[in-house]
Amino acid sequence: MIDHGVLWIVIVALGIGTFLIRFSFLGLIGERKMPDWVLRHLRYTPVALLPGLVAPLVLWPAATEGETDPARLAAALVALLAGYIGRSAIWAMLAGAVVLYAGHWLEGLAGWG
Repeated sequence: MIDHGVLWIVIVALGIGTFLIRFSFLGLIGERKMPDWVLRHLRYTPVALLPGLVAPLVLWPAATEGETDPARLAAALVALLAGYIGRSAIWAMLAGAVVLYAGHWLEGLAGWG
């Protein structure tokens, strides 16, 4: 167990760190125009981050103790396809959620889960 004093020091330090990261963009840059090359690179940030956040949840889910789940794989593929075809993150997430829940429901009916 961690000491409560150390825990609060870590929490406060992380809070200050995240504030400074956000302040570097919002407070220091503010209303100034950023160069086109910076804006071009920032446009790809969500595309680079989201797969890195989602891939571990699909390939090594904690809910199945790290075993790949067919329902999660199907939901990820449907979400990817819906996002590519529809060009909408909302529709991609909704399609993936529907397939995920339908897959888990079907696994429950078939006795796979």
